Amino acid sequence: MSLPPLPPGTRSTHTPYTHTPYTHTLHTHTPYTHTLHTHTLHTHLHHVSSSSLPRYQIHTGLQHSIIRPTQPNCLPLENVTLPQKLKEAGYATHMVGKWHLGFYKRGCMPTQRGFDTFFGSLLGSGDYYRHYKCDGPGMCGYDLHEGEEAAWEQDRGVYSTLMYTQKAVSILASHRPRHRPLFLYLAYQAVHSPLQVPARYLERYRSIPNLHRRKYAAMVSCLDEAVHNLTAALKRYGYYDNAVIVYSSDNGGQPLAGGSNWPLRGSKGTLWEGGIRAVGFVHSPLLMRKGTRCQGLVHITDWYPTLVTLAGGSLGEGQSLDGYDVWESVSEGRPSPRREILHNIDPIYTRAKNGSWKAGYGLWNTAVQAALRVGPWKLLTGVPGYADWVPPQTFSTTLLAKRWQSERVRSDRGQSVWLFNISADPYERVDLSGRYPHVVKKMLMRLVRYNRTAVPVRYPAKDYRSNPQYNGGVWGPWQKEEDDEDEDDDDDDMENNVFSNHFGQTKRKGKLRWKSKLRGKS
Repeated sequence: MSLPPLPPGTRSTHTPYTHTPYTHTLHTHTPYTHTLHTHTLHTHLHHVSSSSLPRYQIHTGLQHSIIRPTQPNCLPLENVTLPQKLKEAGYATHMVGKWHLGFYKRGCMPTQRGFDTFFGSLLGSGDYYRHYKCDGPGMCGYDLHEGEEAAWEQDRGVYSTLMYTQKAVSILASHRPRHRPLFLYLAYQAVHSPLQVPARYLERYRSIPNLHRRKYAAMVSCLDEAVHNLTAALKRYGYYDNAVIVYSSDNGGQPLAGGSNWPLRGSKGTLWEGGIRAVGFVHSPLLMRKGTRCQGLVHITDWYPTLVTLAGGSLGEGQSLDGYDVWESVSEGRPSPRREILHNIDPIYTRAKNGSWKAGYGLWNTAVQAALRVGPWKLLTGVPGYADWVPPQTFSTTLLAKRWQSERVRSDRGQSVWLFNISADPYERVDLSGRYPHVVKKMLMRLVRYNRTAVPVRYPAKDYRSNPQYNGGVWGPWQKEEDDEDEDDDDDDMENNVFSNHFGQTKRKGKLRWKSKLRGKS
């Protein structure tokens, strides 16, 4: 979850951010979140990406994959963050939870990127109780931080959802909203793997035969109670009447870890709707229309300009943004200013074997992974990722396997271009690329335009200095600030990890062959 506010001295904002998948809540009990949801404006077509930034991944160099903890990489320092903008507008800024935007040097840390305080983890996942994470053999370390230091003294082996909620409530209790507005960003670890949850929540779901789904449902219930406790704290400490709560998941569910996107196609790490369409709603007493759906397109990049503008901040002249201010859409139900979404272009993801320039009408190499939404139309090229419709895992393992086989995709093997009318076919079952070639051509031309603005992919190799054993057993920055000057001298060494935007024209081909085998997964 996250908590952001509005104009200085008048309002507070709360933005929830979780790993809850888009759909199918059968057998998961979320009474508190449901109560919030019924008094909100629900962003029906809310789409997400691998990183919550004001720009598309192609404009940050992060279009290939998540930032691994062993990579000398982080959110580009030239990108101004949401908390930095809100600080300029007079806000106190706090973060609790998962950072996951890189930390190889001190300048990448949350407290260096706009947050007054930070309590949480730097990595993308880890043990919910021990706050310990391994990223390969011999690369293990502790990952709970207060500011820029390990939080050994605050660690009592508490389940992270409960611990983060307690910390968020303590921030609300100690702040004075009348004196200064507050932005609280709360990024829960739940419901990411590993599947761990206190026993008292698991008992509620004894009737679910699938163990993974049972644990997952219990984790969601624990998260639901956290939503209740936070909302109660907002009311208790005088924030609620002027608060805006933005609740968002960060990606689709992972079926192999208890999640479910059914009846949407695909899963986390893919460009199908099941991977990029997620839960999203806005709850606030300030909404003019409650309990309705915003039917227009909304993308996660839109929250940056929306919240900055709502807070009375300045986006700055000449600042390039891919997001739109959608406040009138989500608060009043007006049409969304957004007409299209570039979901991604990844030139180094595994190429489609049958993709070609010919299949792309000479406009685009369809071997390259890309996805674009324009109005009702969605175009995919390359290898979009795991393409099945995975049925609900409330079935037993045997029944699930049988149902899964009946839903498996076989007809489009070897294909490299798809076109869907998402308005009429939200589950992506009817490919229309052969029926509407003129639409395909127009959307391919849009991809070409977007690609001209792309920056090279930055996906550096593992730096073994990142090993926590060299840092007192703790995950944290390993590159010294004085090493920054050496980075410019090492640009040539980075070229083996940087790919040209002109597909087929790359540098140091001998090294690039190895990198081209990488798959982009989050």
